[in-house]
Amino acid sequence: MKKVLASVLALAMAVPLFAGCSTGNADSGAATQASSAVLASNTAAATGAVKAPKYVFLFIGDGMSYPQIQSTADYLGALKDNDYFQAQPSLDDNKGAKLDGPSYLNFMNFEVAGSAVTYDSNSFAPDSASTATSISTGHKTYSGSINVDETGAVPYEAISEKIHKQLGMKVGVISSVNLNHATPAAFYAHQASRSNYYEIGQELVNSGFEYFAGGGLLKPTGADGDKENLYDLASKANYKVVTTQAEAEKVSAADGKVILIDENLADADAMAYELDRTEGMWSLADYVEKGIDVLDNDKGFFMMCEGGKIDWACHANDAASSIHDTQALADAVQVAIDFAKEHADETLILVTGDHETGGLTIGFAGTDYDTYLTLLKNQTISFAKFDSDYVAAYKEKKTSFENVLKDVEKLFGLKKQGAADDKLVLTDYELSQLKAAYEKSINGTAASKYEQQEYVLYGTYEPLTVTITHILNNKSGISFTSYSHTGLPVAVLAEGVNAGMFNGYYDNTEIYNKLAKMLNVK
Repeated sequence: MKKVLASVLALAMAVPLFAGCSTGNADSGAATQASSAVLASNTAAATGAVKAPKYVFLFIGDGMSYPQIQSTADYLGALKDNDYFQAQPSLDDNKGAKLDGPSYLNFMNFEVAGSAVTYDSNSFAPDSASTATSISTGHKTYSGSINVDETGAVPYEAISEKIHKQLGMKVGVISSVNLNHATPAAFYAHQASRSNYYEIGQELVNSGFEYFAGGGLLKPTGADGDKENLYDLASKANYKVVTTQAEAEKVSAADGKVILIDENLADADAMAYELDRTEGMWSLADYVEKGIDVLDNDKGFFMMCEGGKIDWACHANDAASSIHDTQALADAVQVAIDFAKEHADETLILVTGDHETGGLTIGFAGTDYDTYLTLLKNQTISFAKFDSDYVAAYKEKKTSFENVLKDVEKLFGLKKQGAADDKLVLTDYELSQLKAAYEKSINGTAASKYEQQEYVLYGTYEPLTVTITHILNNKSGISFTSYSHTGLPVAVLAEGVNAGMFNGYYDNTEIYNKLAKMLNVK
């Protein structure tokens, strides 16, 4: 199977950033700037003559809001500018040279850009369970609940379930994290607690959906390990369960219902971070491509694909991993874009997020107005893999700080010594931060007598690792404010049939309402 590379990301610099984004005034000049396709779609929606798409792709970047999208675009643009400057030594050492600006991810150039508010029933900084519930059912609920009301007793039917039952369309659910994690679960499960992994897995099996792919199932034998294995239950329900790429290559629509579990599961049985993925390992894009093979039929299909590790990276304040996984989501979107070229009047593609994670921002007090985003290129490993492959060994062997610094330079580019203008050289302050984090991780020595300060420094993450990523982030001009979710709105980017319906600034429940209207489900 072909690998979709980051080179497919659109670099259409002539298109304004988030072109077509409404200011909220439907009668303003924003409408006059929209494309004729958007105008036609809006007119159809206003008159009630809404055409139903045959193929619906819904991409959800977990934890992905405007900062995650923009930082990825700016990073790619910085790399491009850097390559240009290095090839132009005649520009007086590049002084006065003008930056081209950001590159544009493919979905940033979609014909419609809207925004959705993400609050839930009990928080302005909601979780994935409640926000995915809003997207999939049109209802608000408490954080931690999946497709049920605030009492936990009244279930809500997801758009994917309605499409499957009422329209006979096939349904696929893909995630780079666990298939019974909150966001994918919101498209087939109904649980008062997102932690009911076994019960969610049972609902996955009972959904009858034709295609599941990505990370492994959490707690497949229950919380106490005493229940029948979920994979066995799936096989009994006539699912073909596949756990190797060689088998996955052979899967087709003829197999009926399939569950593809990534062969190279990493932390918490999820897919590997894109930064850690090797050339031979399947990407999120590959699972979308295979999903099209399995789902394509005369009645059409609905596919939800989650880039879940964007969220995990931002929780850990790992900017480089977040950027690479956002690129991986864009690569997956490109598969849908290519499919839509052959089904232009039948396909709708939506790209959104469930919430923002980490309070990511472009700009840091220590670099003033400057950014040095190309420094992030020096990170070649995710925080999770560094924890498992390096820090665990440091603890066991009591590796010296000096030897740890050698690995830090090799894997993150941060160094103790170097040229005066080398921005990767650690300052005395940064070196002291790193030494305190090393002592905390390796020897358990408290970095502060204040518990609050320790949490601000490290959250619940490995002190050494999170300090390394903090330093590299900050040197590049990137910063985080939280280890949790925030209340930022998310982008809703749309292309294709009825795309114009997603223009504007609205509540995230409207994503469901707009889909339900155009698909004419009860």
